Parts: sequence; C-alpha cells; structure tokens
Amino acid sequence: MDINTIINFLLIAGAVHGFVFILVSFFLKKRFSIVVLYLNLVVLFISLNNLQAWLIAKGYISNFFYIKHLLIPWYFFILPMFYAFIIHFLEVDKKIVGFVKFAVVVFVVELVFRSSIIAYVYYYIEGQDITLIQKYTTIEDVFNLALGVVIFYKCIELVFRRENTYKEMLSYDDLNWLKLFFKLGGVVMLIWVFALVAEVLFEIKWGYAILRLSTSAILYWIGYQGLYRYNVVQDRIQLRKRIAKSNKFVGFVKLKDTGNNKHQEEFEQIHKFVTQNLTYLEPDLSMNSLAEILGMSPSHLSKLINTCSDYNFSDYINSLRVEQSKKLLADPSFNNYTIVSIGLECGFNSRSTFYSSFKKFTSKTPSQFLRELETR
Repeated sequence: MDINTIINFLLIAGAVHGFVFILVSFFLKKRFSIVVLYLNLVVLFISLNNLQAWLIAKGYISNFFYIKHLLIPWYFFILPMFYAFIIHFLEVDKKIVGFVKFAVVVFVVELVFRSSIIAYVYYYIEGQDITLIQKYTTIEDVFNLALGVVIFYKCIELVFRRENTYKEMLSYDDLNWLKLFFKLGGVVMLIWVFALVAEVLFEIKWGYAILRLSTSAILYWIGYQGLYRYNVVQDRIQLRKRIAKSNKFVGFVKLKDTGNNKHQEEFEQIHKFVTQNLTYLEPDLSMNSLAEILGMSPSHLSKLINTCSDYNFSDYINSLRVEQSKKLLADPSFNNYTIVSIGLECGFNSRSTFYSSFKKFTSKTPSQFLRELETR
C-alpha cells in the first residue's frame, strides 16, 4: 500500500466520519442551537473539502470540462464558521450575521469568477489550455489564505485578549481546550503557507495532502470538544440555578471527641458557614482564601479541621462536594444532566478530580453509584 492510497483512504474516512458526526449531533435535539449549527457547519465544510479531494484523486470527477475544473473552495468557509461558533459559544457578541453574509458573498463571487474563467477557456482559448485556470486557482488560494490568517488572528485576539468580555463563561469552562486548539492551529496555518509556496514555486503538491489531513484531525477534534463542552456548559448553567434553589443539605461531618468543646463549637460554626453559603462549591477555594473569609489564620483553620474531623482541609471540602454530588445523582429530577456537569457544579475543577474523589469517599465511581441506584 503506497502513501497515496493511505492518504486517499484517510480523506474519505475523514469525510464519512464528519457526516456521521453531523447526523449524530442533529439527533441530539435537546442540545441543538445556533452554537451546534455553526459547529456542524465547520465539520460539514471540512468533510466536503475532503470528499472533493478524494473524488479528484480517484478520478471520479466528470470529464465534462466545467465540472472537471470547478474545484469548489469548501475550505474557505471553515474559519468563518469556526469564528461564528466561538462568538456564540462565548456569548460575547450576537452581531455575527453580517460577517456570515460577507463570507457567503465572497464564496459566491469566487464561484462566479471561476465559472467565468472556465467558460472563457473552454470557448475562446485555443486547445483549451488551462494555464489561466491554474493561475486563477493560485490567486484564489493566496486570497483565501490571507483572509484565513486575518480570521484566525481575530479568533486568537478574542480568546486571549478579551477575557473581560466573557468572564461569566470562565466560571463554567476554563477554555484551556480552546487555547490548545489555537496553538495547534498556528502550526496548521504554517503548513498551509508551506503547501501554497511549495506548489506555486516548486510545483510540489503533496503539501496540500498534509494540510488536509492535519486540518481534518485538529478540526474534527475541536468539533467533538466543542459539542461536548457546549453540552457540559449548558448543563452547568441550569444546574447552578437549580442547586441554588434546592437548599439540599450536604451532610454533616462526624466530629471527633477531642475533649475541647471550644474547638468543636468553633469548627461547627465553620462547617455551618461553609455549607449554608455553599462555599465548598467554589472550585478555586483554598485554605488561605477560606481563612481570610473567616477572619482567622490558615494554620488555626487547618488545626481545627484536622483536630475536629477525620480529614485535612482538602479532604474535608471534597467530602462535602461528593456528598452534594451523591444527592444530585440520586435525585431523578437531575437525570437529564451529565455526570461530569454535576461533578463540576459541585466544586470539582476537572472530571478526573471528581471521579478520583468520589471513588475515595464511596469506593465506587459515579457511574457505578448510579447503576446501583437503578437496580434498587
């Protein structure tokens, strides 16, 4: 099996994978929104671009002159749709319609130009020499690359330099996955530049094969991440409102008999404060920050928790979070929310921390805990 066969297989596999992703996400009607629409459009245009490249490589394109040289620039839409996705995901600006219209207009103009040039070559150029079509393709690629760089920069600027515009979103998602994408995306943009320069100056065409595969890999990944993160964020928004209204008691920490009533009374007041004010739900809560709120030294707070309970500070807070998550998981009215979103809204800052803490205090994973509830 040669390298071209492998590349062609990956192209068609990626295209099919993208179409399946779109169908699955459309069936998730509970989560369908403008955010999901733009995310699906990103995946759709990647898939169409891969499919077209595969059809050309396999020789399945019609021999009709116009169709053979049409080369629809599906890739042009990828970055504009991704930018629209970010805008709506972060909820920073709803005035995106004009930008999308601009992208559609440019796309249509490019198709009209290409169609006109193809027609001119077909009817007026002796021997139907396609040199003019090839030159236009190069100009189109350079223009689309330049515009893509501008849009990519706008995305980076929004995420890295305008954090004040989406502060509320940061309380639900740290966006590290999105920031990682831009770092990887920067590499892909360099590959795009290399592919274009290599083809124009040295007639090397394999650079575009690398570009299509690398672009597909990173953008399919961001597609899954985006859909997953969007679902979790939407769950957390609703959960936060419900938890605040539910007033669910999270459980009491068993006190040790220390023989020091003053310390025990002081610890009970701390526990009452932490639970009634839902302080334990804050993912960034630390010994120092809680001690500052309570107006005592961190060392004294640590001594009270270690002396009057079976836990150190971290275990004490996590035990409350686990108790809270157990009550929410056991409540049928919370069945529509994902396990991860429940864990995150109970104060854990990651899925792994939630699962490890839950296993530590219950000897079960959250999934096992749920299954046992269902069998009762």
